[in-house]
Amino acid sequence: MKNNIKGQVKAYYGGIAKKVNAETKVTCGCGSSCCGDDAAINSNLYTKDYIEGLPEEAINASLGCANPIVLANPQKGEVVLDLGSGGGIDVFISSKYVGESGKVYGLDMTDEMLELANKNKDKMEVKNVEFIKGYIEDIPLKNESVDVITSNCVINLCESKEDALKEAYRVLKNGGRLAIADVVVLKDIPEDIKKSVEMWVGCIAGALEVNEYKKILENVGFKDIEITPVNIYTKEIIEDIAKQKNLEDVYSKIDSELLDGAFAGAHVKAYKQSSWH
Repeated sequence: MKNNIKGQVKAYYGGIAKKVNAETKVTCGCGSSCCGDDAAINSNLYTKDYIEGLPEEAINASLGCANPIVLANPQKGEVVLDLGSGGGIDVFISSKYVGESGKVYGLDMTDEMLELANKNKDKMEVKNVEFIKGYIEDIPLKNESVDVITSNCVINLCESKEDALKEAYRVLKNGGRLAIADVVVLKDIPEDIKKSVEMWVGCIAGALEVNEYKKILENVGFKDIEITPVNIYTKEIIEDIAKQKNLEDVYSKIDSELLDGAFAGAHVKAYKQSSWH
């Protein structure tokens, strides 16, 4: 089952990269506040100053649920690791902030996304960026080698969130920070409805309830944990996704009040130790 989940995610995002390579704008179907179609990026996730100068292909391949770079606040000379880096949008934004003395790694498991990201890197002619292949549950970097970890709507898709966050903790330096965007569950909804919606709103699949998320972060060693919802998914947003996918019949059978505000794109911040900020 685990390999099946990973395989499905890999195939899905590989397909998105192929579409972007073919110059087709794509969206993973999370409406105007999640998973990033072109309008969503400009209006909700990234202000113009963040994406200025980035290749269109990097922007079109963005599938996020919030802007993690606002939270991460990368500084000159820092080493940043972006988990599930896709077309590279968050890597390239961070590279502007860390400067020539810093370094940004983008980690992705999908060959097609890595190919797209490296094409974008060549277009931008950036020297402080490196894309590496691997899984976020098994990061191919040394212990305590990274100042900041970012990711965008990736951890929730992970089959073992604890393994992924344990690895993030391992590669962070003492005093390092986790500053990611992820989807969380804000209120209880019946399991059958949750599973039904996850099938057609891809990027909310696997989302954790806030306290459960905090518990996992604490278990692996993180301190000073803050989880702040920033993009609430209203019933109107979810209805809009159903219409886009011609699933009005499915949506009509669900109590929309249960879905209203049940999921959100959130900022998740935590530190490897509490004395450095």
